[in-house]
Amino acid sequence: MRRVALSGLLGTAVEFYDFLVYGTVAALVFGDLFFPEADPAVGTIAAFGTFAAGYVARPLGGIVFGHFGDRLGRKSMMLLTMALMGCGSFLIGVLPTYDAIGVWAPVLLVALRVVQGLAIGGEWGGATLMVVEHAERTQGSRRGLWSSFTQLGAPLGSVLSAGVVTLVATLPDDDFRSWGWRVPFLLSIVLLAVGLFVRLKVAESPLFAQAKREPLDKPPVVEVLRRPKPVLLAACVGIGAFTAQSLLTGFMISYAVDQGYSRPQVLTAVTVASCVALAVLPAASALSDRVGRRPVVLTGAVASAALAFPVLALVDSGSPGLLILALALGHGVAQSTMYGPLGALLTEMFGTRVRYTGASLGYQAATLIGAGFSPLIASSLLASYGGGSAPVSLLLCGGAAITALTVWRMRETHTDTLDSAPSRTTTPTPEGTPR
Repeated sequence: MRRVALSGLLGTAVEFYDFLVYGTVAALVFGDLFFPEADPAVGTIAAFGTFAAGYVARPLGGIVFGHFGDRLGRKSMMLLTMALMGCGSFLIGVLPTYDAIGVWAPVLLVALRVVQGLAIGGEWGGATLMVVEHAERTQGSRRGLWSSFTQLGAPLGSVLSAGVVTLVATLPDDDFRSWGWRVPFLLSIVLLAVGLFVRLKVAESPLFAQAKREPLDKPPVVEVLRRPKPVLLAACVGIGAFTAQSLLTGFMISYAVDQGYSRPQVLTAVTVASCVALAVLPAASALSDRVGRRPVVLTGAVASAALAFPVLALVDSGSPGLLILALALGHGVAQSTMYGPLGALLTEMFGTRVRYTGASLGYQAATLIGAGFSPLIASSLLASYGGGSAPVSLLLCGGAAITALTVWRMRETHTDTLDSAPSRTTTPTPEGTPR
């Protein structure tokens, strides 16, 4: 069980490192390097447009890798998604800029970002299901805690990406723009080797091995979408967490730099907030094993909405110390409380034969809606209305409200037993028994 959990943690951390490095570097230099003919505001929007391209690809990756993960197995898809992500990141690190190859530079950048999106779209489902389905046999009452190891990959990847970018950002500006920004992407090949080594030693999910004997009459995505309520709830419940994650990490870097903070100050604040998340995530997940997934996620959503305007006010203060406090509260505490139980919650909503597809599709749809377009919308609003942090705060409140309303419509799942029946994808009766 420990080996499986370590595999989920390291693999997801590598994937999120690669994915978040892009967001961090996009906020700092991609607007100038790949879209130089646009004015600065439009250049930033265009750079975040390629960021959104990765998120658009994530639901497609969830469907594709979910299909094969539900038919062939979790482990093989985990290895494939990690290889795609690592190679895509490495190629971004050697990609010529606009000055060298003209319009092909942004075209190739978007193409590689789509490859990243496809890979991470399949990664989360495979890693989470491997941990939760292994835990079901011996640690069923602690699925939330064990699933938090894969959830920890997001803040751990953020710490790694922010730490590496912080180091290279201390270079003189000309050096950073000419070659320093490439270093975090090139390092991904080392992390890829470590992640693949660990994952090769993990056995296939025992629940899947048992359920594989039951043939599927239709593709998993068709089975899931025949009764779409579970996947719609799965998508909506994650919107608040991903809106907060996106706005308070990648987008916040460019916003805070525009407010007068230095790059190292902002990256330090993001790193500290991610370290806080490393403590809050497992605590929230373990608590959800005791009191239920719904109360914990709802608490995080309410906290995120309540802190939205205070957090941005602290950022606007111009104080580096208050910037750290703002991101620690908004991202490290509130967002992590919403995000922690999601791995177990979404896994418990689907039967084993369609679980990879159903959980991945719901999760990645949430990232598309909540995180993929939030930086783009926020940048557009700030450019249109002449600054001020109110649009960002309102976006945070809106995402949290969607999560809170969705939790109210869901039933509690933490006491359910994971089974292999496809009927688990059906809508539960009001008494909580699947029809």
